[in-house]
Amino acid sequence: MQQHVYNIFSRCLMVNSVIFESHGMTWNHTVTNRDSLLHSYAFLLILFKLHIMENIQCFIEQTNLHPTLTDKEIDQLVEEAKRYNFVGICVPPFWVKKAKREIGTDNIRLVTVIGFPLGYQMTESKTNEMEIAIASGADELDVVMNISAFKSGMPWVKVEIAKCTRLAHDHEKLVKVIIETAYLNNDEMINAAKICQDAGADYVKTSTGFATSGARTEDVKLLRDKLPGHIGIKASGGIKTLDRAALLIEAGADRIGTSSGIKIMEELAGKGHDYSI
Repeated sequence: MQQHVYNIFSRCLMVNSVIFESHGMTWNHTVTNRDSLLHSYAFLLILFKLHIMENIQCFIEQTNLHPTLTDKEIDQLVEEAKRYNFVGICVPPFWVKKAKREIGTDNIRLVTVIGFPLGYQMTESKTNEMEIAIASGADELDVVMNISAFKSGMPWVKVEIAKCTRLAHDHEKLVKVIIETAYLNNDEMINAAKICQDAGADYVKTSTGFATSGARTEDVKLLRDKLPGHIGIKASGGIKTLDRAALLIEAGADRIGTSSGIKIMEELAGKGHDYSI
């Protein structure tokens, strides 16, 4: 957890006067010994909690993977991301090309899913999906782990993830591996995380949102404890409130995949913060 706090500050906005001024303080009169306080975990933890609320849009991937998704909803998803400065949007592979056109030059990460939602496609099918998605404009690829092969104890799981990450990295794209924590016990989660780490994944993602449950705080804590700091964690599935999203970020999540990003931002506005533009 402590490393997660330091990583968040190194990756997203760092400590700055905006946080203090928005709470009626200034950096100069609050901090007398900046270097020592920056190395005080208790102090950073306080700022970390403030940082989450002040910048929660930096963690949100606004998502729509509904089977009846329409073109108008893709337009809406992009408009929402632009309005609230979400870090990205997640769409089905079919809609990647349109979403890329609608995003234009805005700084919004375009995410799609591969081998979705069950993960037991042939590896060649997954890499073919990836190639098409990359050509269509995807920046990040959320690949479902072959849970069936994993449960069978097959070493091919690591080989497949390595093939997928190599392909993505050759095109300077990121890979998140969905391990579907709802189907795994703690030992299996640790093993799956280690496989993802060894195979070069950029993130481990908790859930597809199509299983029996989604992101759980205790699972995110476990993954953060076992994974090195350079591997991110994306929590997804059933994240519908500001408090839930904040708890998962505090537990170790670097990204929040949710279809409720607008609701979360409206909750934040109700607390006195409005970050729509």
